[in-house]
Amino acid sequence: MQTWRLLPLETNNGFMNMAIDEAVLTAHVEDKVPNTLRFYRWLPSAVSVGRNQNPGTEVYLDACKQQGVDVVRRISGGGTVYHDFEGEVTYAIVAKSTDIGTADVTTVYFKVYEAVKDALRLLGITADFSSGDAKNCPNMTVKGKKISGSSQTITRGVVLQHGTLLRSIDLPKMFKLLKLKDATCTQAADIASRKITSVQNELGHAVSPETVANALTQGFRIMLKMQLEPGELTPYEVELANKLCKEKYSAEKWNLEGKA
Repeated sequence: MQTWRLLPLETNNGFMNMAIDEAVLTAHVEDKVPNTLRFYRWLPSAVSVGRNQNPGTEVYLDACKQQGVDVVRRISGGGTVYHDFEGEVTYAIVAKSTDIGTADVTTVYFKVYEAVKDALRLLGITADFSSGDAKNCPNMTVKGKKISGSSQTITRGVVLQHGTLLRSIDLPKMFKLLKLKDATCTQAADIASRKITSVQNELGHAVSPETVANALTQGFRIMLKMQLEPGELTPYEVELANKLCKEKYSAEKWNLEGKA
């Protein structure tokens, strides 16, 4: 049984969260750190856009600025995501794809979502894996409604997959920030209410971020057959994350234009 490093639940702004994920990926590619499971929250709340997206067509940038919501570009693909401080826990896995058991992208998604599915089971929710389609990454659904999504990038055989688990959801706020083609904010929120759910919606009561992170930890440990050893970022990762946060992820050239 492999031993992975566990980076416990922490809170950063969106720029630092994405910088840390890239720093851990780089450190692992360089064989400086082991496979890693990380949990985090976003403060202030943020919108992340996929590596190849145009924020101007996906996000109400002025509304984000007015509400103090950061906009940050990921190095992973996928669509635009609103990360609410009160409503979400994010996980990130950085591991050699061979240690997950496959180099196939969809199979990696499936294995990760098996862990998320088991975490939801521990919380009292029955969920299913949705393989996605040409426009949507694979995700986790409850009775057809999305409760968890993720995106992925692979570098030299090391995969970074980071994803969300919705504890609660504020759809009117979300769609004042995210654009849905040919729909007003109110219409978009109404459409989304039929397609998105949360832990709180399914259970009928609130669940703390720590409880969700603990359930995810157990799900990953069991389904990926790993031992988890609590740890922290190495000095190399801290230095690289600070550099990436300052020079890349806090810069409009990266976030708005995709140029590092």
